[in-house]
Amino acid sequence: MRWILGAAFAAGAMALAAGAHAAEPKFTPGPCAGDYSGVTNKIECGTLSVDETRGGPSTRRVALPVTIVKASAPKPGLPPVVYLHGGPGGGLVEGVGRTLRGVSGRELVAVDQDWIFFDQRGGGVAQPLLDCGTLALNDAGPLSDAAAQQAIACAQRLKASGVDLSRYNAEEVVKDIQDLRKTLGLKQIDLMGVSYGTRIALAVVKHDPTGVRAVVLDSPWTPEANWAEGGPEMVSDAVKEIFKRCAADTACNAKYPHPGADLDGVAAKLLAAPVVQNGQSYTADLLGGFLMDAAYSGPDARALPATVAKFAAGDLSALDETREGAGYREAQFFTHLCKEEFPFESEAATRQGAQRDVVSRLTEKSFGRLFQVCKAYDVGAPDPVEAQPVSSPIPTLFLAAEIDPGCPPSVAKAAVSRFPKGQLTIIPNTTHGVSRGSACARKMIRGFLADPTAPIDQSCLHPEHDKFVFDLD
Repeated sequence: MRWILGAAFAAGAMALAAGAHAAEPKFTPGPCAGDYSGVTNKIECGTLSVDETRGGPSTRRVALPVTIVKASAPKPGLPPVVYLHGGPGGGLVEGVGRTLRGVSGRELVAVDQDWIFFDQRGGGVAQPLLDCGTLALNDAGPLSDAAAQQAIACAQRLKASGVDLSRYNAEEVVKDIQDLRKTLGLKQIDLMGVSYGTRIALAVVKHDPTGVRAVVLDSPWTPEANWAEGGPEMVSDAVKEIFKRCAADTACNAKYPHPGADLDGVAAKLLAAPVVQNGQSYTADLLGGFLMDAAYSGPDARALPATVAKFAAGDLSALDETREGAGYREAQFFTHLCKEEFPFESEAATRQGAQRDVVSRLTEKSFGRLFQVCKAYDVGAPDPVEAQPVSSPIPTLFLAAEIDPGCPPSVAKAAVSRFPKGQLTIIPNTTHGVSRGSACARKMIRGFLADPTAPIDQSCLHPEHDKFVFDLD
């Protein structure tokens, strides 16, 4: 999707770009982005305006849209929850109303605490917007050489327009979060991050935890984890986990007795040469990107054995949607990763690891292109601290999905021991973003935020997560 907040917000952002240098951070109440019909909570919206380059010569300001959802039954003493979206390159505010109308939103968001949502600089509908248009990109990287060249050209356009690409990263977002806390007059906040939002939360813990009472990390991604190195193998491992559950499921195994072998056959064919159907070219890159997205998604993961059977029968049309990419603000995706991840990883090691099996080979080229694109992104010198583990006495809840091609549970297991008040739950038979797909996870989050010092009650995992239920149609 591509989002536009509206002419009034865009005009305000243009005025900010021409404003006085080194102006103070400012929160200005204003209209909300998105549809809040049917929402019973009180909603307050506005814009946080801060310098793009703090302490530098630029006069450019950034405008971050903010949505505050007031608690329906507030409990005294509980601070607001600041929610941190993932990506990097994602967004939040336009979808808050939809979230509140859904089951997961009603069970979790703004029941007894206010919740604060904002689009991180460069993402969502923030201004300036680090968007490159439609580009075949997902977490496995650019899915073609053409997509990589588009990403490079996008960096050049943004730089020519005056955007300081070195100021769109986790450390700058930490400063934005603290400016938001101060401008709203909040002494304390809780943090909840999902996916790469957990990386932002951990950056707050590392760089400036002032006022942070408790932290929830849903599908944790830590600074010391490697994105590209081992990435192809993580995708392959997640797919194998899904197929292992199919083999253990009587109905799935009866209908799809050999999805692994079927996928290996299709993968080998596409690795040898693209396949053309109905005027469309289907490549190994496209299949690898599809598998990453499918293993992330509960519905797509449950349908994966059936989808692979269609691939094996010659129907590759399920790959078409992957051509459109993941809907990121693509340049924001790269400004973060080219600063925080890839300077500390090796392209050669990534490609070598991808040779492990035929499925991991599918994403070898796309992960490798990430390193090539980063050469065009002027994000400033890497700081080794961004690759170092975080430890903190702040109460922190780690919630990991058992099946996750991007944020596997091993990442959370390795990190929690450095948090004296940390707690870890690995949610069985579920996929990335557990708070969206698990009522039990939402219950645990609510319980933790009500009292971050109390042991988490995991009894709700049974029977909700006893089985991975496949879509066999």
